[in-house]
Amino acid sequence: MSTPPAGSPSAPPAGDPAAPAAGGRSAFLARRLFQLYAGLALYGISSALLVRAGLGLEPWGVLHQGLSERTGISIGVVSIIVGAAVLLLWIPIRQRPGLGTVSNVFVVGLAMDATLALVPGAGALAIRIPLLVAGVVLNGMATGLYISARFGPGPRDGLMTGLHRLTGRSIRLVRTVLEIAVVATGFLLGGTVGAGTVLYALAIGPLAQFFLRVFAVPDPAKRGTVVAAGSPEQAILRP
Repeated sequence: MSTPPAGSPSAPPAGDPAAPAAGGRSAFLARRLFQLYAGLALYGISSALLVRAGLGLEPWGVLHQGLSERTGISIGVVSIIVGAAVLLLWIPIRQRPGLGTVSNVFVVGLAMDATLALVPGAGALAIRIPLLVAGVVLNGMATGLYISARFGPGPRDGLMTGLHRLTGRSIRLVRTVLEIAVVATGFLLGGTVGAGTVLYALAIGPLAQFFLRVFAVPDPAKRGTVVAAGSPEQAILRP
């Protein structure tokens, strides 16, 4: 079938970039969606590896594990319940959830339980240490994927940024206070705190910042690369 001649009603004006721009926007959205769900799934997988390593979990993981120990509910389902409860706290602080926020509540917990069902517990330290390192590195990769997609913060991050906005306190202070409270509560409930918790705290910032640049999505409308919006402190906040 021949192309309509220039100037005919069915032909786009000469030099009109609408068609390629539309295709570029579709590819842009598809890549963002892929990064969102790949990042959330990888986050759940990485959290499960930290559980199997048994050398200490990330702050919210300590709370999830402690609640799981007390209730007998799987840690992934506990993560979903806690995420939903935290999301309810967004109402009084007037935070607005996005697709990534709601997806975070469910995808991370489901991926975590699925991984725990497939990966057996490790007894030897020679296996547990590589599991720990892999979990921390993959968590940083997951953070870069998820945040670069820019579909809204996770429930826990939204709580932090909302309290920052309401109180006027720094993101760093609000995050530190919340995570100390979360770790302490989780530890008292039976969650694992150890060398892995310290390693995670030290490594996650640099890892996330690195992977944010690796997975930055080129925006066809701006003809540039889009990195997560906001300050570096906000960008490194976890799901």
